[in-house]
Amino acid sequence: MSAFLKLLFRNRLAALGAVVLAAILILVLITPILPLQNPDATATADRFKKPFSEGHLLGTDHLGRDLLSRLLHGTRLSLAVGIAAALIAATIGSAIGIIAGYFGGRADNIIMRGVDMLMAFPYILLALAIVAALGPGLMNALIAVAAVNVPFFARNIRGITVGLAGREFIDAARLAGMGHTRIILTELLPNVLPVIIIAMSTTVGWMILETAGLSFLGLGSQPPQADLGSMLGEARSALISHPHTSVVPGIMIFLIVMSINLLGDGVRDALDPRLRSGALSRPLPATLVDRTGDIPAGTDDLLAIQDLQTQFHVGKRTYRAVGGVSLAVKPGECLGVIGESGSGKSVTALSVMGLVASPPGVITGGAVRFQGEDLIGAPYEVLRQKRGDRVAYIFQDPLATLHPLYRIGQQLAEAIQSHHKIGKAEARARAIQLLKDVRIPNAESRVDNFPHEMSGGMRQRVGIAMALANEPDVIIADEPTTALDVTVQAQILSLLDDLRRDRGLAIIFITHDFGVVAQLCDRVAVMYAGRIVEEGPTQAVLDAPAHPYTSRLIACVPELGGGRRELAAIPGLPPVVDDLPPGCAFAPRCDKAQEACRVGDVALKGMAPRAVRCLFPEEAV
Repeated sequence: MSAFLKLLFRNRLAALGAVVLAAILILVLITPILPLQNPDATATADRFKKPFSEGHLLGTDHLGRDLLSRLLHGTRLSLAVGIAAALIAATIGSAIGIIAGYFGGRADNIIMRGVDMLMAFPYILLALAIVAALGPGLMNALIAVAAVNVPFFARNIRGITVGLAGREFIDAARLAGMGHTRIILTELLPNVLPVIIIAMSTTVGWMILETAGLSFLGLGSQPPQADLGSMLGEARSALISHPHTSVVPGIMIFLIVMSINLLGDGVRDALDPRLRSGALSRPLPATLVDRTGDIPAGTDDLLAIQDLQTQFHVGKRTYRAVGGVSLAVKPGECLGVIGESGSGKSVTALSVMGLVASPPGVITGGAVRFQGEDLIGAPYEVLRQKRGDRVAYIFQDPLATLHPLYRIGQQLAEAIQSHHKIGKAEARARAIQLLKDVRIPNAESRVDNFPHEMSGGMRQRVGIAMALANEPDVIIADEPTTALDVTVQAQILSLLDDLRRDRGLAIIFITHDFGVVAQLCDRVAVMYAGRIVEEGPTQAVLDAPAHPYTSRLIACVPELGGGRRELAAIPGLPPVVDDLPPGCAFAPRCDKAQEACRVGDVALKGMAPRAVRCLFPEEAV
């Protein structure tokens, strides 16, 4: 609950709505014990007194009744009716939607056609027809408002349920022998409940408005009973001569509806699991930069990452995802970056072109130099011009990065036309040639395919083609073969190697697999807890790993044809980067660790091109 409230109050407008609504609720709850006048007591001698008159803080109406007393009692009644109508509509509508979505087929058709018939009527006319049939009165107005909002809930919840009803956990429940009622109550309802709550929080305000509208027309509360709508209706004849009688209930309706809507938006965001781990606002186009300390001097490398530090600031916690990484590549060179999940590989790669989401990401130190130019803190236009043009990315999941509604050729053409002014015909021809370059057969027909019409290996080739579209100098490949089978993986690696040699590309290849590193990379850098722990030529590191972590990573790779041996595993788990242990971060998992390893920082030592961050390496480097 505390985490939910923290997320809710990070949205300032939602927090404002919550404060205003809470103040109104407290007022109406304590109304019975406040020293107020009788809201129905008339005194024609005191009619139309102005606000701040003696004994009447907000003045009086056309019958001399105290406006403050009527306002608080009327607000109490309007809130009760609006919330009750929302609960009734949500309960009935959600039940209809769940049943229709779960059973599907004929039941779904019959139920939803009935809902469609209700939605075909303008809702205010339908509410008026219901009240006309039942007779004027606040209870009948409540029924009318609830009834016209049932289709809204039924439609929304039915759509969610249809998607859930075909999921594997529902099939498993059926196979376990659960009945329909139990599946609906224990499997479906908990999954749609957040959607119901969000829908309620955003519709209560409208239901209060609808009830007030019916009362304004004389179909809701009847004299002498007052709600906000009837107060407005009674005051309309004196709107010009005595405007305060209309302004007082009007402001209250505005405050209630606005605060509920703002709070509803905040509840929607706070309940969305996709937003819980990050900020609720849209990420900035480039990562925030807040560098402290000296900026490293330039080098003659094509791309140089120098003492890079990237953090995530989430509430009061600071996650040091990258804690001072230095890497460099030259034209035609392939550098492998390897390590367990959470070691900072991808964040390092995304930091190069300012692609780490901000908030919560912040680059706090170091430099990233492309051809000598520091990209950290560079103007957005500079980054945008180099992204995809001089420095390109190949992401792990092409199905997530390719747009599902656009054809492959359109997306390749867009990648080219974003940086170069060429015509559609030329861009299409270039897209076909790129597909041929990455060895996609029948490129002329494949260029018009949608991403879902291609296999995983083909989509990955399209991702590579998109990275090559503008003939970049550097390609950063973030685990591009992880989800592929061994045969397709070998083809992709061979393709990247050929392209590197033919075009002189520099490649930074991020992976978990030392087998991939051995096949493709000239050098390898091993990362752990956001830092480089070992770096050197690939073959030298594979033949004689110096850091215990590197040695254990290599031991985890199975060997074929080399005799029987136990498949090793690294004990323990990687550390959480917001609470790193003192000294060597790997010490708690290392069987060679000594007391000195747990005290003070361990520097990266060694003679180029080998380096290791260890006080007691496997062997001297």
